[in-house]
Amino acid sequence: MGELTETRVPRPFQILALDGGGVKGLFSAALLAAIEEDLGVRIADLFDLVVGTSTGGIIALGIGAGIPPRRMVDLYASWASRVFGGARRRSPRRILRTKFGSEGLRAALVEAFGDRELWQSQVPLVIPAYDLTSDRVHLFKTPHHPRLRRDWHLSMVDVAMATSAAPTYLPASMIDQVRLVDGGVWANNPVLVAIAEAISLFGVGLEDVRVLSLGTTSDLVHRHPRLDRGGLVQWATSATPVILRGQSIGAQNTAFHLIGDRLVRIDEPVPANTLRLDRADTRALVGRAASVSRERMPEIEGFCHHTAVALHAYHHPNQEPAA
Repeated sequence: MGELTETRVPRPFQILALDGGGVKGLFSAALLAAIEEDLGVRIADLFDLVVGTSTGGIIALGIGAGIPPRRMVDLYASWASRVFGGARRRSPRRILRTKFGSEGLRAALVEAFGDRELWQSQVPLVIPAYDLTSDRVHLFKTPHHPRLRRDWHLSMVDVAMATSAAPTYLPASMIDQVRLVDGGVWANNPVLVAIAEAISLFGVGLEDVRVLSLGTTSDLVHRHPRLDRGGLVQWATSATPVILRGQSIGAQNTAFHLIGDRLVRIDEPVPANTLRLDRADTRALVGRAASVSRERMPEIEGFCHHTAVALHAYHHPNQEPAA
């Protein structure tokens, strides 16, 4: 086996956590682009660990692949029409099939990532998905620890397809005969996944953890009183947003309880029903990100006085075979 030297763990240990949200990931990408351009930094140089779910997973993989966030903004603007603007399955057919096929997204991801594999990431990554085969959570990880032997050879495209396979929108993804869907079903806000990884595999103490947590905007929603005693009909369109929102708030509050003001959360509230997972005004999202980044830049700047340690891949194609 190749050399398993210990990777130096910096203090503080900085984490970037990226929420899911479909095409609304454009908001997160635009925020990151503004940080790089305003402060003259490179996101990949600032964070010792990047964790992303669904669309946040795609952005995380982009950071690992060395794709500048400004380029990700351009990609998202084109994906909005290519991936979600094609043929839609209308009711009643959609009752039985996903709203979109997977071909458009895969083609777009191949253009972005090519044949890059996880071990080639510039930064350590954790990407959540959900395993339908075994009915359990699933985490894709770069080989940033000697224990992590399984995922290093997986293509970034396949990992991106799995973490973003949102139920009812896109079909499940298959990797090694395992059926995988969007990590947002359990970790749409992956901040706790990120903190747990820092403590368990990097050996970081809570007092050294700092997290920049980016949402993809959140709706200012009024929950109708009919839900109070509602059944299947009343909850049909509300259950998923309530579950995702509750999971996100719960994760964020728990993370804040653990690390306090070393957690910076940015998740811009927007009027209800103006932005959706598969439909958004790209110019409006970029504009909102520009406004928010201007307002929150003093907090964000605190993350920029840090140099992260690049990924040390413990497992890769060129390592020596085991004795």
